[in-house]
Amino acid sequence: MIKTVALDAMGGDNAPGVEVVGALDAARTGEVRVILVGDAPRVEAELSRHGGAGGLPLEVRHASQVITMEDHPSKAVRRKTDASMRVANNLVRDGDADAVVSAGNSGAMMASGLFVLKRLKGVDRPAIVTTFPTRDGQAALLDMGANVDCRPLHLVQFAIMGATFARLVHGKQSPVVGVLSNGAEEHKGTDLTRDTHHLLREHPSEDFRYLGYVEGRDIFSGRVDVVVCDGFTGNLVLKVTEGAAETLVGFIKDAIRDSLLSRVFALGLVPAFRRVKARMDYAEQGGAPLLGVDGVSVICHGGSNVRAIRNALIGAARLADFDLSGAIRDAVHRHGDLVAAAKGRPGEEPQPEAGEAVAGENRGG
Repeated sequence: MIKTVALDAMGGDNAPGVEVVGALDAARTGEVRVILVGDAPRVEAELSRHGGAGGLPLEVRHASQVITMEDHPSKAVRRKTDASMRVANNLVRDGDADAVVSAGNSGAMMASGLFVLKRLKGVDRPAIVTTFPTRDGQAALLDMGANVDCRPLHLVQFAIMGATFARLVHGKQSPVVGVLSNGAEEHKGTDLTRDTHHLLREHPSEDFRYLGYVEGRDIFSGRVDVVVCDGFTGNLVLKVTEGAAETLVGFIKDAIRDSLLSRVFALGLVPAFRRVKARMDYAEQGGAPLLGVDGVSVICHGGSNVRAIRNALIGAARLADFDLSGAIRDAVHRHGDLVAAAKGRPGEEPQPEAGEAVAGENRGG
């Protein structure tokens, strides 16, 4: 059955234009039904500019408020009850949609996941997962910024959730998991990484193979399928990678423009350049799923283009097809001994119920 995805039509930097066109493109594939949530007159006017829905599986749901990038995430989710992002999450909670997608305030999407969708039983901190290209496939890295301050319990749960994601989405039957550190030697890292390393090594999993410490260069090598870290580190990795990729493309363009001979030879490499660019382009992934909440929630970059929104909608529908949330709930339950051992570590305290606190109140995408 075709899945329904609620799209926050007012969230991105260029809303609602990009969201409307992305929704139209996604609906035309026949893979997803889209509910555009936002200021109905503006959304419908944008639809008319592009020829209307024309019988496509697409509808508009009015929301009178917008959560901006300047809003405090948790306060905005609580107070702006008719905001497009909040209403889109409500649709998932109430069973009217199978997934939610937004290119709006990422901290507010995190807060919506906690306050509206709620945490999955057994999950203490939801995490944002991003897919990186590798030499021979893909690698999942989490957390990408939802939780700046983490404890070993959280990283252990990230490993479980990341392995489940890699198995369902990337097709890795027995994913290889590593903890990101500043070296492969056991004495390297921080108290957080060392405690997490010992927990994962001492409690082998039937779902995944724990490799040990991995370094930044290993993310792209293909030797590991899931990389676990705190949200501060993960967000730095993401931003550095984006900057390096943009700079490398600039270097190549400058080198090609240096001479006529370079431009002539480059013509034969255009197809190869396009394939490389497609593998590195964030728009191919569309968005980053928020793992650990009771529903499919996908967070897009604030500057997402039409292709990114389209791919995020299709990707969210596929995650709902996989029943990702149910699979994570089952995986956390299977790893009860590992989670219990992590909770028994010194310094671990009971976690607040969903809605009492939002970790990493980062703003923007």
